[in-house]
Amino acid sequence: MFIIDEKNREYRFGDNGPKYLMQGPRMNFAIVQFMPGKDFRAHYHEVMEENFYIIEGTVDIYVNKEKYTLTRGQFIHIEPYEIHYLINTSNAPVKIASSLAPYQQSDKIEVDNPELTYS
Repeated sequence: MFIIDEKNREYRFGDNGPKYLMQGPRMNFAIVQFMPGKDFRAHYHEVMEENFYIIEGTVDIYVNKEKYTLTRGQFIHIEPYEIHYLINTSNAPVKIASSLAPYQQSDKIEVDNPELTYS
């Protein structure tokens, strides 16, 4: 058992990106924040399933080239091998709870030229 206060962790890129509250041994859990115009490069996982729960704001999530616009209170589950891309096209920050399981130290395969794949 352990307790972590989000305030004691930093976002990967200053004011945006993932803020991991837990990494392993069985799953990852992060709070993700995207400022307007920020994104996550298109990628997929071979083993891990990924979940996103929108805490605040609006985010566009592309899964296998299909666009979904999610807002506060919505949840999306992404299976292994589903290529996904997230971008904040709104004028306000978006905050997301994210989990990945089962834990793998390295299981992110980036897709080249996401702007061509998801135009």
